Amino acid sequence: MPVYEYRCEQCTHQFEATQSMHARPEDTVCPQCNKTGATRMLSSFASKVKGSHKPGFEEIKAYDMLNERMNRFAKLPPAMGKRVDVSPEMMAGAVTPPEGTPP
Repeated sequence: MPVYEYRCEQCTHQFEATQSMHARPEDTVCPQCNKTGATRMLSSFASKVKGSHKPGFEEIKAYDMLNERMNRFAKLPPAMGKRVDVSPEMMAGAVTPPEGTPP
């Protein structure tokens, strides 16, 4: 269970309480004046990561999709020939591409 920091609204005493995450701050009893009505304060916390990063389902799925695409691209033949910039005249059929370029 987490440790929360509280401040009593009656006597302004600050204290810590170990409570469930679902406990209501309004029901917390002050240890000094024994009254309810404390407010939960924002505080920092410490955490420690043990072991290596374990990827989640979405990361594994993304890597699988990337590997699948790379395998598909590896099977394609190499690009041959030159790419020709298409002009509007070529689209209309008025101009033919220069000699030696693929259709």
